[in-house]
Amino acid sequence: AWFRAEPKSFADLAEKVGKSVVNISTSKKVRGGFGGQQFPRFGPRDPFDNFFDRFFEGMPDAPRERMSKSLGSGFIIDANGTILTNNHVVAGADDIEVGLSDGRTFKAKVLGIDERSDIAVIKIKNDKNLPFARLGSSKAMRPGDWVMAIGNPFGLEHTVTVGVVSAKGRLIGGGAPYAKFIQTDASINPGNSGGPLFNLKGEVIGINTMIHAGGQGIGFAIPIDLAKKEIPELIEKGSVSRGWLGVAIQEVTPELAKSFGLKKTEGALIAEVYSGSPAEAAGLKRGDVMLEYDGERIEEPLDISLHIGHTKPGKKSKIMVLRKGEQKTFDVEIGKYKESKEAFRQPAIGRGKADNLGLIVTSITPDKARQLGITANFKGVLVKRVEPDSAASYANVRTDDLILEINDQKVQTIEAYEGVVDKLKKGDPVRLFIKRGSASIYVAFKL
Repeated sequence: AWFRAEPKSFADLAEKVGKSVVNISTSKKVRGGFGGQQFPRFGPRDPFDNFFDRFFEGMPDAPRERMSKSLGSGFIIDANGTILTNNHVVAGADDIEVGLSDGRTFKAKVLGIDERSDIAVIKIKNDKNLPFARLGSSKAMRPGDWVMAIGNPFGLEHTVTVGVVSAKGRLIGGGAPYAKFIQTDASINPGNSGGPLFNLKGEVIGINTMIHAGGQGIGFAIPIDLAKKEIPELIEKGSVSRGWLGVAIQEVTPELAKSFGLKKTEGALIAEVYSGSPAEAAGLKRGDVMLEYDGERIEEPLDISLHIGHTKPGKKSKIMVLRKGEQKTFDVEIGKYKESKEAFRQPAIGRGKADNLGLIVTSITPDKARQLGITANFKGVLVKRVEPDSAASYANVRTDDLILEINDQKVQTIEAYEGVVDKLKKGDPVRLFIKRGSASIYVAFKL
C-alpha cells in the first residue's frame, strides 16, 4: 500500500514516554475587597463566596487575600529534573508543585521564562535519575503524521490522546505567542497546556499550548525547534535576548508584489529603516523586499521577525533582498532588541469631494502637526477623507495618513500631489508611501 497502516495500539509508546510527563499545580495570592467587589473564581466554587459577598455589600472596601489555584502540564528534559512547560502555566505563581507519574510530588522553582514565546523552564530537586523525554524535530513533521499528546486536562492526570498533524506554520490572531504553530486534532483541553506532543518515535515535537475556542479537534502546539533555541539561555540567564534589525516591515500584497516585479506574494517589505540601526549600517533601504535570511526563504513578515528574534545579538547574517527588480545580498550584524511602546493613532472622518484616487487631501496646519506629533514644517500631504468604496478605501488608506510618495515620486505639497494624480489613468498601478502614526508603510492598488 502507498500509505502506512494505523498502529494496532499506542499503548507501548504511551508507556515508554508517559513517565517523563508531569502535572503542574500552581497557586498564588489574589487580593480582593468587600463592598460589592467581585473576586476572581479559580477551581471549585466555594458555596460561601456568595454569602460573604452579600454580607459585606455596601461596606467600605477592605483588602482580602484569596488563594488562586490552577493546573497544567509539563515534561522532564534531563535526568536532573529540568522541566519544560508554558510560561502561562507558571507565570506569577507563588508556589509550584510538580507531580510525577509515580505519585511523588516536588516543589519547583522557575529557572527562566519567555513571555513572548510562552515557554518556561522550571526545576525540581531530586536525588535519583529521572526519566526524561527526547526532543525531536518539528521541522521534520508533515501534515498527516501521527502524534500523541499526554497531559493533565481538567485535572485528569496522564491523559493520552492521539491524532495527526493537521497543519504547520499556523498564525494565530493578535497577542498570540511568538511562533508559527503546529495544528493537531489530538484532543487538547484546559490543563494540557505545557504538555508534550510526541511523534511515533517517542520524541517531543511540540509543546501543547492552546485550543480553538470555537471548534473541536483544533489544538495548537509550539514547535519544539523554537524551544530548543531558547532552553540553554533560559537555564543560564533566566530570559531570552533577542536580535534587532531596525526596520518596519509589512506584508507583500498581490498588488504590491506586481508593483515590485515579484511573481508571487512572498517576502517582507521594508517600509522604514530606523536611523542608527543595523539595517541602516548594512545598506538596507525602504522599498527593499527581504526574500532570504541566512539561506532560509522568507514567505511572510513573521518569518523574518522569528529569524531575527532568535539570532544572538552580534551575529553576522546575510539578507537577500529584491531592490528595483534586482536581487542583492547584504551582510548585517544583528543588534540587541529593546521593547518599544510606540502606538498607532486612530483615524478620524472628514467631508468633501474626493479625487480620482478616492481621497480628499489637505496641507498640514501647525495645529494638526502638533496633534499628529510631527514637526510643523513636515513635507507631505494629509488624508482628510477616504471615499467609501474607492480603490484607496479597499486598500486600507485611512484618514490622517500622511502621503509622502506616489509611485516613488515625492509629493511634499498639494500641487505636487495633484500633478502626479492627474496623470494617472484608470487601470494604472498606484503605490503610496505613507506615514501612519509612528509607522511608515506602503499601500498599492489599481486605479
